[in-house]
Amino acid sequence: MTTGFVLSGGANLGAMQIGMLRALAEREVQPDFLVGTSVGALNAAYVAGRGFGPRVVDELGDIWRGLHTWQLFPPSPRHIVSGLLGHQPALFGDQGLRNLTDRYLDFEQMDDAAIRLTVVATDLLTGDEVNIDHGPVAEAVLASTAIPGLLPPVEWNGRLLIDGGVADNTAISQALSARADTVYVLPCGYPCALTEPPTGVAGTLIHTMTLLIHKRLIRDIREYTGDAELIVLPPPCPLDIGPMDFSRGDELIVRGYESAVDALRVDGGRRASPADHIDMHWH
Repeated sequence: MTTGFVLSGGANLGAMQIGMLRALAEREVQPDFLVGTSVGALNAAYVAGRGFGPRVVDELGDIWRGLHTWQLFPPSPRHIVSGLLGHQPALFGDQGLRNLTDRYLDFEQMDDAAIRLTVVATDLLTGDEVNIDHGPVAEAVLASTAIPGLLPPVEWNGRLLIDGGVADNTAISQALSARADTVYVLPCGYPCALTEPPTGVAGTLIHTMTLLIHKRLIRDIREYTGDAELIVLPPPCPLDIGPMDFSRGDELIVRGYESAVDALRVDGGRRASPADHIDMHWH
């Protein structure tokens, strides 16, 4: 039996995946491989390098609790103005994320991972999904997290790559291609309890992407239910955290854990219609 974990993108909401991973670790569920997109690629890469267990998950949680918005999106008026004028491909540089990967990823090449890892990115020219399982892990993660318009694309073997969420934010199909018998899906959901939409450029871009990719996830789960045993861990609800707010990591970790524990308590998280439990809704 082959088990895969699929970690979706979701920007700051990626903190909840730490709680979900903690719940799985406590039940001694072990992945044979990991598939990560965007922030899910960052989380998956950290685990892939160290192996999966409570201690590793807790260490990753400590990193999330220390993150700040401007640490990842460093403010530079000159860079922002240059981006708005079309002289730069993005409003922010990727130095913040590069510092994060340099500091916390403890292996250099994808082939050196303790757990097999696939990172999902998108070809900026064609829109094709690019599944990366070889090469420098830091560059793969940076490509997968390159939110279009906010962070610059990454050159990879002659192609320019951007955030994998554009092509496939929760790459269940990739897990099925790897012949997984059981797939644990760790989605980040969307802020279903916001009382008004974001107003800033960055927040609006991320929020819009979050809505689009969650709708795609629901369709994919319905399409692939029956092709493998899909265990979808529902994100905590209601959520009212804006897309650029990295100050509530601890809250998201705790709520992600509690939601996952509740789901796994009933038949190990198995549901006849798993998509119904994460369908679009508002409060």
